[in-house]
Amino acid sequence: MNSAFLAARLPLYLRLIRMDKPIGSLLLLWPTLNALWIASQGRPSLSLIAIFVVGTVLMRSAGCAINDYADRDFDLHVKRTAARPLTSGRIHAWEAVVIALVLAFAAFLLIQPLNGLTKWLSVVALFVAGTYPFMKRFFAIPQAYLGIAFGFGIPMGFAAVQETVPVIAWVMLVANVFWSVAYDTEYAMVDREDDVKIGIRTSALTFGRYDVLAVMLCYAAVFVIYAGIGVALHFTLPFWLGLAGAIACAIAHYRMIRTRDPARCFAAFLHNNWLGGILFVGIAAQYWY
Repeated sequence: MNSAFLAARLPLYLRLIRMDKPIGSLLLLWPTLNALWIASQGRPSLSLIAIFVVGTVLMRSAGCAINDYADRDFDLHVKRTAARPLTSGRIHAWEAVVIALVLAFAAFLLIQPLNGLTKWLSVVALFVAGTYPFMKRFFAIPQAYLGIAFGFGIPMGFAAVQETVPVIAWVMLVANVFWSVAYDTEYAMVDREDDVKIGIRTSALTFGRYDVLAVMLCYAAVFVIYAGIGVALHFTLPFWLGLAGAIACAIAHYRMIRTRDPARCFAAFLHNNWLGGILFVGIAAQYWY
């Protein structure tokens, strides 16, 4: 590919990997930062933070490319996704695959200074991220699998700091699965009618008329798990204020999604950035305090 070809395709490639929509990277980043702060007792090195922040963006971008490749025939029938570069035919399927591979390889190069356990976990993370787009064909709640993919920075963060993955890391990963089911169900509620027509599986369809209840129960599970972590680690007021702020966000989400209006459901999905960010600030403030 010559430079003129790349220059013409660059805007399309940036849309393919959702650089215009950073919400996905942020939803991956907050739990990863939680893990780095807890694993290092609030003192992660700047180099480690940089590696995980950049790596998170690279892997999320690779995931978007492979997701669009896997869903290119489905997305054509969904109003919200029909104009995506691959679905609309403005780029080829092979281009999306190449971009995903290049970004994943760049992420792997990025973690070369880290220990062997972290590198092995990155292989598992790559497998989970690469196979997630196909889970919508088989699993009734593919969002749970997404939670593993989006949360694998947690065990990797602990491994990078402590050269082991303690129980607390897996507990935090479970919390991330519940959080992912909550926010991605809100997202799936936007496309419910289109998803019924094309025959893919989502948590919004699986939960049916209990979708709002399921979302709120998943949020409750997240907060119970983090409350348990706070007690186990003897966290004090800053953490509990952060947790209270996250709970307030979830209550606001209930008010947004209870009518199942697609626009408000999508707004609730986006608002999860604030929920994750507030919880992280509480954890970081705990160690600063």
